[in-house]
Amino acid sequence: MFRLFAAALVAATLCGTPALAAPATDPGKMPAGTYVLEKTHASLIARVRHMGLSNYTMRFNRFEASYDWDPRNPEAARVTVTVDTTSLDVGDPKTSANFADDYLDARDHPKATFVSRQIKREGSKGQLIGDLTLRGVTRPVTLDVEFRGYDSGILGSRAGFSATGLIKRSDFGSTSMSLFAADDIELIIEVEFVRK
Repeated sequence: MFRLFAAALVAATLCGTPALAAPATDPGKMPAGTYVLEKTHASLIARVRHMGLSNYTMRFNRFEASYDWDPRNPEAARVTVTVDTTSLDVGDPKTSANFADDYLDARDHPKATFVSRQIKREGSKGQLIGDLTLRGVTRPVTLDVEFRGYDSGILGSRAGFSATGLIKRSDFGSTSMSLFAADDIELIIEVEFVRK
């Protein structure tokens, strides 16, 4: 009995776990359909320079996103995002609530939205151009986007993207604490979507 167990253990060790297949990185391989945000694999980060000393980092804990995709007409993809501005998180509940109100006017504007108008694509990279509404003000915003891949494996049909962008908070009427916090806000987005 022991020999049988030892042989099975050696076989399992030598064979190991099969490696996961790499996702397809050609956007044209992604099937047509509507894709919605997979919230457990999504992050929306904002960073602002604090007194020239550090990049103060904030996270939004609640947001929704979706897009419609047709590989025959990728530039027509429409992306919509809704962010709960009251979910701003800096690691301290009281400071988070104060910043949400001071910077984002979250009490009167608890939602921020982004709706795409145009996609410029170069292979797996490109730009997503759309309208961001924040604090009740709508301004055009451009995000640099990289398609990380599409996979239809053990976690279902899903696609991943990374995006970055830069906005000026003063463009949206946010000027409080300007002696301490810079005007430029860096956006860092890592998301996965699942096909409906």
